[in-house]
Amino acid sequence: MKKKEVHALFVTCVTEHKEDFYRLAYSYVKNQEDALDIVQESIKKALISIESIKDPHSIKSWFYKIVVRTSIDFLRSQKKHLYMDNQTIDFLSHGKEEVYEDIDLHKALDQLPIQYKTVIILRFFEDLKIEDIAEIVDENINTVKTRLYRGLKLLRITINKGDVE
Repeated sequence: MKKKEVHALFVTCVTEHKEDFYRLAYSYVKNQEDALDIVQESIKKALISIESIKDPHSIKSWFYKIVVRTSIDFLRSQKKHLYMDNQTIDFLSHGKEEVYEDIDLHKALDQLPIQYKTVIILRFFEDLKIEDIAEIVDENINTVKTRLYRGLKLLRITINKGDVE
């Protein structure tokens, strides 16, 4: 496949699946601007290395991998910072107490180790097949299955214990 054809295929892929890529980035960072920055940075990285793609027909999986890695890199660089939205700040500053315990799936997911969180997000939120996830995370299928089941087990334990903060 010619360079122009691969480039056109990539542009089509990003255009058709931009919401999926944004949603994936957002699932990691929980912030609209950061998610958009991650997608933009991922596109930049992809365009720089587009010639390295082995199978142009797997361009979507290839780009998912870039988005996942860029998201993880972003989280590592932001690890020492804690962000709160205005609603949380207002809530905390008024000293209100919650009367009931609200279990939030996304908060529980955030407590999982990144390798489990990644496969759960790709499988259940992005509806990808195990084989595609294995390609994205550069692991064999059995490793992905193990991470998926262990991650779900940890998620179940976290939710049942009510350890979601």
